[in-house]
Amino acid sequence: MSEISQKADVLCEKCPSRRLMNHVTSKWGVLVLLALQDGTHRYSDLRRRIEGVSERMLAQSLKTLEQDGFVRRVAYKVVPPHVEYSLTPLGEGASERIAALAHFLEDALNEQLLQQADRAAEAARA
Repeated sequence: MSEISQKADVLCEKCPSRRLMNHVTSKWGVLVLLALQDGTHRYSDLRRRIEGVSERMLAQSLKTLEQDGFVRRVAYKVVPPHVEYSLTPLGEGASERIAALAHFLEDALNEQLLQQADRAAEAARA
């Protein structure tokens, strides 16, 4: 894709939309977008809210999503430093779609667990 006006195609290896998809759908990228859905948060709030994320991975994910235009970072010139993160309009659109998938997966969890138990029982009988 040499021109900006070309049609984006995430299935095309060289399309920049694939890079964006990788950032947004990364393990921590998804969780950052979900955590920011309910408003502005400080780094420490996000770290507590997203269980299991390391400081390094959270910082890296926030930086990447900010560079891609999904997250807004506002640094206040106070001591100690105060930084807040929120979703941009682009980030809101992405987080809405990710939230729909997350809700589907949460709703489907019991069904999936039942199917998994049935498959395990069948394998044990075989």
